[in-house]
Amino acid sequence: AMELFHMALRITCGIILVSLARMTMAKHAPIGRYPILMPNVHPDRPELYLCTPVKVDYTKNYYIVGFEPNATMNTAHHMLLYGCGKPGTNRPVWDCGEMSRHMMMNEYDDESFSPCGKGAHSQIIYAWARDAPKLELPDGVGFKVGLDSPIKYIILQVHYAHVDQFKDGSRDDSGIFIHYTLEPMPKQAGVLLLGTAGEILPHSVEKMEASCDITEHKEIHPFAYRTHTHGLGKVVSGYRVRRDDQGVDHWTLLGKRDPLTPQMFYPVENREPIRFGDRLAARCTMKSDRDTITRIGATNEDEMCNFYLMYYVNNDEPLNTKYCFSMGPPQYRWEFPSSDLNNIPDIAASTL
Repeated sequence: AMELFHMALRITCGIILVSLARMTMAKHAPIGRYPILMPNVHPDRPELYLCTPVKVDYTKNYYIVGFEPNATMNTAHHMLLYGCGKPGTNRPVWDCGEMSRHMMMNEYDDESFSPCGKGAHSQIIYAWARDAPKLELPDGVGFKVGLDSPIKYIILQVHYAHVDQFKDGSRDDSGIFIHYTLEPMPKQAGVLLLGTAGEILPHSVEKMEASCDITEHKEIHPFAYRTHTHGLGKVVSGYRVRRDDQGVDHWTLLGKRDPLTPQMFYPVENREPIRFGDRLAARCTMKSDRDTITRIGATNEDEMCNFYLMYYVNNDEPLNTKYCFSMGPPQYRWEFPSSDLNNIPDIAASTL
């Protein structure tokens, strides 16, 4: 009888454990891994940008919770993932430009297309360069794509700066494995990109600056930032600017670094919420020893000034605003009266 009791106890415990396991599995949906890779392309010229699309299943909401790069800096100069309403073209692979001012204005020739379709939803959800490692988002945070999201396509863009390694006819499948779940995330992720147009004079140090107001009644929680320039970048910094009752601006550092270190997303310096009425501001300090003017553009001979801010919102939708671009120098500077900024941390914003 005692043996039967122990056997019954073991069976009962087994049933309870199986039930608990099922409950745990139901509570935390498994994490999937999906490849978004170049389809064995053959880059045939330097400074080439190629895009390839993945159509999202519209019938469900998916939450992207991590990004795992499949590339090296010997092959890809950098990669971007765009969330789009529709792709720039119906082709499986196409020539596309970088996130610069001409792209924002849809200025493309007949053979090149932007990553996202003209007039369609467009946002950057991930960026990689310089052998950056994988990125896992904080617990409960995810990029919503699919059913209830304006993101119906994910577009991979790869910048091939040099193509010597492909002269033997070899092909490339660089890209990103996304980690995703069907479990709804209470915190939706978003990315706001600050950047500039403008030019850098020969043999000079130039400050390329942007700022914009938070005009939406939402509270965003910054958690990561990424900087991007080409070879002339020395320091890139980003700030939250909040004005007090006396009209004085208080600048809170979000992130600052040498942009030629691995261009991954790093934890922000301050995770305090950013809200309606605040401003975001970014500066790239550039040093040129060149004999010619350097302009913002897509090639390595051009420059870029980008500060990406990754954030989440609690039980809300991310900001409708995805981009914050200025004309850059000489047309735009923080110090100009039209910028309406004061108490500018001029030295701190340009030193590490």
